Amino acid sequence: MAGALEITIDIIIHATEVSSKFLDVFEESFGVPREKFSAVQSTGYYDNIITIQSARLQKSSAHTFLEILFKRLSKSQKDMISEEFDKRLSGSKFHLRLGKQEFVTGTLAFKENDAIRLKIHTPIYNKKDANRIFKELFQLD
Repeated sequence: MAGALEITIDIIIHATEVSSKFLDVFEESFGVPREKFSAVQSTGYYDNIITIQSARLQKSSAHTFLEILFKRLSKSQKDMISEEFDKRLSGSKFHLRLGKQEFVTGTLAFKENDAIRLKIHTPIYNKKDANRIFKELFQLD
């Protein structure tokens, strides 16, 4: 089960933001090389140009990222994840969003808007086991 871990990272970067700032933090703080990210240009809601940076981490690189992420979270942030666990869990995917502006300054903050989206996926064959499996994976409880 642990070997099947996969994390998808999506960042919507507006024309006024600099992609390298986000990629630098991922590389320096989380060990995710910038080569893991792929960029797609698109048009935003107001016809502004946006870049979508995406990365997919698998197996050991996903475990390493998750380990670093949870070491950097405060106790109150971990408590919040525990409290909102059911809301953030969808089948075999767990969703987290980190504030982009805080992220580039080295701070981890949960935000719903203007956020870096993380999807953490591990195969779950029995839905009733989802809470237990993710809590063990996150080392909560």
